[in-house]
Amino acid sequence: MKSSRLVVLAGALGALAVMTMLSAAAGRILPALLPRVATHWASVLLFLVFGVKMLKDASGMKAEGPSEELEEVENELGVTKKTESSEADVEKGGDMDGGSSRGSMQQRAVFVQAFTLTFLAEWGDRSQIATIALAAYKEAVWETVGGILGHALCTGLAVVGGRMIATRISERTVTIVGGGMFLLFALHGVLTAP
Repeated sequence: MKSSRLVVLAGALGALAVMTMLSAAAGRILPALLPRVATHWASVLLFLVFGVKMLKDASGMKAEGPSEELEEVENELGVTKKTESSEADVEKGGDMDGGSSRGSMQQRAVFVQAFTLTFLAEWGDRSQIATIALAAYKEAVWETVGGILGHALCTGLAVVGGRMIATRISERTVTIVGGGMFLLFALHGVLTAP
């Protein structure tokens, strides 16, 4: 909300790509340490647990309006209705000093901050564990490509239209869809047992 969307997107996507590659590599190493059948059923169990947990979480959420997390972030940032010119400045990159080296250093700092925060936030997250689980018994290259493309799509939507999307689609709806997808992965795992 405060910085160049392009710089934030580049930092976040860089972190997600690195995390996806590390997770897929871990997924390829895991079957060498554990029997393939064990990793398969552990993956199915994780998908089932994540799906049920997300659906349970969704049942306690309010159905409409922006998420509490969005409201909290806006309050922390002191976001108020912006004028047309300040929104245009943010769209151009937030560099208000005419492209000087100070502005370039600020953009590098924003990139590093977006990369670091995203990388740390993803560590141990459901998407990382799901990537490890899928790479353990699927083709790791395609799992990596699919993971990076999925992260790119979600992150791009969040950066470009995050606030608009967050005010129109409830967090509950997103959580229900995510929980349903995890349950579908668990079902697929049961049907394609090794």
